[in-house]
Amino acid sequence: MTETKSLSQPACPDIPFGVYKRQQARVSRRRLYPVTIFYSTYALILLMMGFRSPHPVVAATFFALGLPVWTLTEYGFHRFVLHGRFPPGEGIIRRFMHERLDPLHWEHHKRPFDGQHINGELRDLLPLFFVAAPMSFIRPIYTLPMLLAGVVQFYVIEEWVHHSVHYYNFRDPYFRYMKRHHFYHHSTKGMDKGYGLTNGFWDIIFKTSLPDSVRKALYGKSVRSMQGAPSESVGSHSRAAVRSQP
Repeated sequence: MTETKSLSQPACPDIPFGVYKRQQARVSRRRLYPVTIFYSTYALILLMMGFRSPHPVVAATFFALGLPVWTLTEYGFHRFVLHGRFPPGEGIIRRFMHERLDPLHWEHHKRPFDGQHINGELRDLLPLFFVAAPMSFIRPIYTLPMLLAGVVQFYVIEEWVHHSVHYYNFRDPYFRYMKRHHFYHHSTKGMDKGYGLTNGFWDIIFKTSLPDSVRKALYGKSVRSMQGAPSESVGSHSRAAVRSQP
């Protein structure tokens, strides 16, 4: 577990790190199950309705468009809200932003394996969803309602990807790429880079991708042989990339 110990230590030093991480993974999963069940059920119902509409291909297209819409939303929210700084001030809005948004994500960076701070809860986005869902039906079922269904389903997928990056060592090349990408973001020199939680596309578009020297150290030759590399190598590459930064 060398790749994770450099990021966080158990809250209780008497607990072995592997045990602590498994405990926190269970906490995180319990928070994710209601989110997954609610939004995936909604997306499935809308998919069935869309495919039974007169325009199933259009419905599938709008659902698929949820992927770029959500990943852009994910990037923007992570960069400008979760990593934003909201100083105290007068007024309800200023107080809300300072008291609720400022501590929202920094606890996750302090304790990146704390299951209470890996993902949100169902109640977090429900008010927005209960406004957006009825409004989407101002257009035919195979258009905006399908787009929203795709957005919420890809939101669920993003939450599971983030959970998996922190707790598991999958040998799949995609997860090994995201683990290195995201753990560099958790380093002291990478907090203003790598805001994408499921991909690095929008980081490239908005010029917040990892520096060339870091990408070479993290991926380089190892990206081509990623499938056969041991999982512990993620940590050594990440630390080498951090040290290579000026």
